[in-house]
Amino acid sequence: MQESDKLQRKKAGIVFNIQKFSVHDGPGIRTLVFLKGCPLRCQWCSNPESQAGESELAYNESKCIGALECGLCLKVCSTGAIMAKDEKVMINRELCQSCGKCSDICPSNALEIFGEYKDVNDVLKIVEEDSVFYSRSGGGLTLSGGEPLLQHEFVYELVKEAKSRGLDTAIETCGHTEWDNLEKVCKYLNTIFYDIKCIDSDKHRKFTGVKNEKILQNFQKLARHFSDTTIIVRTPIIPGFNDTREDIQAIVDFIKEFPNVEYELLSYHRFGESKYTYLGRNYPFSGVQKPSEGCMESLRVVANGVSQG
Repeated sequence: MQESDKLQRKKAGIVFNIQKFSVHDGPGIRTLVFLKGCPLRCQWCSNPESQAGESELAYNESKCIGALECGLCLKVCSTGAIMAKDEKVMINRELCQSCGKCSDICPSNALEIFGEYKDVNDVLKIVEEDSVFYSRSGGGLTLSGGEPLLQHEFVYELVKEAKSRGLDTAIETCGHTEWDNLEKVCKYLNTIFYDIKCIDSDKHRKFTGVKNEKILQNFQKLARHFSDTTIIVRTPIIPGFNDTREDIQAIVDFIKEFPNVEYELLSYHRFGESKYTYLGRNYPFSGVQKPSEGCMESLRVVANGVSQG
């Protein structure tokens, strides 16, 4: 990577969504900034547009007017990635460069680019539009993804500047990063949401694509070095992966020695399934149903062992 590219990535990050008025990802009312790129490939991922570290073209066929009735995207595509087949628009993703010309001209918003470079001031300008809500509720900025720490230089500059402006800051991380990156950023965070999906490393690799040794080691360092920071461990409950009492008990046993750590369970859902189609991918968990409320209640009883331990 050339020096100019390195400088750009430090000063700017590639963002695929900024969501306002969240009340589930930190104290108070918050603005979530979603960054692209993730080292994991969780089979149940609800944000598939977050996985790749570069911009991607999404195509929602149900919104498309049609290749014959419209066809504007075919005319502006310079790589031949957009074609007509049976009066419908088709995308050759091997040829697509995600330049955005087609999405800019699409009258029905059937084409959309996920991922846009924004610098620190670009992001904070949007975040600070709701500063009145933060001051009243104790809210602020939460970084999510993907994995924000894949863009650790940008994240560091962003949270450092956010803190200097008096904003409450939080991050959602899977922990699969170098310790130095995590430590540097966490100095400017009020709350850390840390995913621990399961303790069994081989099973972790089977369902996410990576082993979990680095994740667990980073968590232990984090809990010891940042004992005054709110750390909330989260586990998404995924049927067939970690939905037994034994799975959750193993996580409880691993984290309960740290008094500054809270623990919560999240139920699997299929809200992101349609986005796989928009990106030309298959959803690995197609047909899998969310855990029953009885299952979740049983697992929450086990999870409560953290506070009691």
